[in-house]
Amino acid sequence: MASKVYFADLRAKNPYESKISKIQKLFDEAGFVELLGAEDLTAIKIHFGEYGNDGYINPVFVRQVVDKIRAAGAKPFITDTNTLYSGSRHNAVDHLTTAIEHGFDYSVVRAPLIISDGLKSQNISEVEIDKEHFKSVKIGSDIAAADSMIVMSHFKGHIVAGFGGAIKNLAMGCAPAAGKRDQHFPTSPQVNEELCVGCGKCVEVCPAGAAALEGELSRIEVEACVSCGQCMEVCPAGAIDIDWENDIPKFLEYMTEYAYGAVKGKEGRTGYINFLLKITPDCDCVPWSDAPIVPDIGILASANPVALDQASYDLVNKQKGLAGSALQCNHEAGADKFKGTWPRVDGTRQLEYAEKIGMGSREYELIEI
Repeated sequence: MASKVYFADLRAKNPYESKISKIQKLFDEAGFVELLGAEDLTAIKIHFGEYGNDGYINPVFVRQVVDKIRAAGAKPFITDTNTLYSGSRHNAVDHLTTAIEHGFDYSVVRAPLIISDGLKSQNISEVEIDKEHFKSVKIGSDIAAADSMIVMSHFKGHIVAGFGGAIKNLAMGCAPAAGKRDQHFPTSPQVNEELCVGCGKCVEVCPAGAAALEGELSRIEVEACVSCGQCMEVCPAGAIDIDWENDIPKFLEYMTEYAYGAVKGKEGRTGYINFLLKITPDCDCVPWSDAPIVPDIGILASANPVALDQASYDLVNKQKGLAGSALQCNHEAGADKFKGTWPRVDGTRQLEYAEKIGMGSREYELIEI
């Protein structure tokens, strides 16, 4: 059965067609008020952006959702979990500092900020899911304890997921560092000795001490590696890589099972909004924002994360690719823009697997508001 996905384009000729007005209307049309109970402690799952990144969702847009939740009689808080890799969001102190510096302050969003997995990512709840890869998953305790949730996702590309939307925001975004490590476990970076220049960049960024220089070559200790992929990003010679053909499909399944666990217990109590703005090739976890690969499209909302991500994926691919962007191919309308950016990844595996494990149907009815 097709799920309803509500869509607002970006044309505006009066105050009632502004982005903030459209977010409010999407919230109403998608029936999100019905997902919330009086006095609910409602998590707004958001990505605050790594320091140096500017692709994250505008805090003013988040404020519209906060106000809607308050008007429904619930109590919103905005939240994320700490990162596995080293950076500006690796612990709650740095994470909150980054969030506030990016505009996610109470004076702007009118909701408290809570890092759901605690100071050092040790605030963890085990959630039973009984799926193929995981019998239980690790979720940030304050997200797990929330009564209801609104998931606000910046839809964009991703180096190993192909693209990131609601499913990835649930999976990586709701998991503590240990849960992120579980998801990344299939992807073990290896050093190509013929390409390695022994610069030591991987050693400098490795959060687990798994990378080391031995003579003039880098080595990665497989058992110590947490598979965060940071070494791959910083290697100037492209000497560190993974087994794309065998590792990535399994990674996408691991990730999707975590997304399932993030909303376990909140069935019928979770709504999703995807922002198809600044559709960059990379996740907002990188400390930069590359040029968008397609023009801005609009904002979508649904109670079904699978249909929402499918609709977002389809709308992106209908666009003509932007010249001068990271697109290597597939610039024509209708071609897969994410395969054109990350040709070794088929991100639709997350949609197929999410449907298989019961997260929702990929079929949708797109309703323009």
